[in-house]
Amino acid sequence: MEAAPAAPHDPAETELIVNAPEQMQELGRRLAKLLRPGDLVMLSGELGAGKTTLTRGLGEGLGVRGAVTSPTFVIARVHPSLVDGPPLVHVDAYRLSGGLDEMEDLDLDVSLPDSVIVVEWGEGKVEELTDDRLLVVIHRTVGDTTDEVRHVTLTGLGERWADVDLGVLSA
Repeated sequence: MEAAPAAPHDPAETELIVNAPEQMQELGRRLAKLLRPGDLVMLSGELGAGKTTLTRGLGEGLGVRGAVTSPTFVIARVHPSLVDGPPLVHVDAYRLSGGLDEMEDLDLDVSLPDSVIVVEWGEGKVEELTDDRLLVVIHRTVGDTTDEVRHVTLTGLGERWADVDLGVLSA
């Protein structure tokens, strides 16, 4: 993992270059150290970009039970903590067409204060849950390629992330 070419440093945003799936998983483990109960993490990126791989690393870093796999068909999975930390709620909103109304059935607003909630494909669907969220955008080369390079942009939104130095993730 390496920092992308430098823009002026903003503690609420950082850009990284990830060169392999193992590095994406390691990024998740490192990111887990910055997370706490009540955090909403929104993951965005093309199919195969590494959203679930990043979440697998988050699960490892948070010390949760169960294999973290894509919840595409069940929509959401709860992974309880094995180390007295927050549970991980992993949501895949890809098949959900509605906004927060359709998401309400998942009761994410009830889970949010005590959990770390990670939502893949959540743009336009979960922003109303909280003003404080971490947006992770993963860009990859699309098409017929074996290129494993990913450009990851992490942006902390709201008061919760104002003083968090996301640049520590590139160290």
